[in-house]
Amino acid sequence: MPRQPDPSRKPQLIGEILDYLLDKPLSTLSFRTIASALGVSTYTLVYHFGSRAELITEIVSAISSRIVEVNDRLRTNPGEVDVYFGNLESSWQWTVDPRNRQLQRLEFEAGMLEAIEPGRYTFSRALHENWRHYAIEALQALGLDPQDARAEGRLMVDCFFGIQYDFVVSGDAGRCTEAFRSLLDAHRERLERLLGRPLVEQSSGG
Repeated sequence: MPRQPDPSRKPQLIGEILDYLLDKPLSTLSFRTIASALGVSTYTLVYHFGSRAELITEIVSAISSRIVEVNDRLRTNPGEVDVYFGNLESSWQWTVDPRNRQLQRLEFEAGMLEAIEPGRYTFSRALHENWRHYAIEALQALGLDPQDARAEGRLMVDCFFGIQYDFVVSGDAGRCTEAFRSLLDAHRERLERLLGRPLVEQSSGG
């Protein structure tokens, strides 16, 4: 009988590949270089990932896995102000981790590859669309009408990505965090103006 594939092997390989790429550009990625660095055969990589395009998709998916956690919290606690802003805060704290700064760099680099070959790659567009979708859902749960939620959701996501890009390029966590705090303050003010009421967070006790 043929040997059954190990379901843990693919996630393990992705983790090792991410570690390898932390100080390298995504443009150097090939099955041959990865196989040499990880001490595995190119056959192993082809077996698990199929093609370079599929491997890059898996890499971006692994980097952006935090979106699943954010969405789960939003769906579990719809309309709760502290959960909404807490998700934004936790996403920023993920960003400023030194290791994650390099992972975010890879994500942005993948987006540039997609801009050159939009018919071959779709991961960055899908990722950006997912963030906007979750933002719109969360804002509607807070009480915004669909049109305002779409406009504010796009603005918030685009500004957030912009500050992340600033941090990837500059490495200045302090100034970028200041910009992020200003973004949150302005976002809260716009939401209160659109809703016509102050946003009140839930107490931890209930």
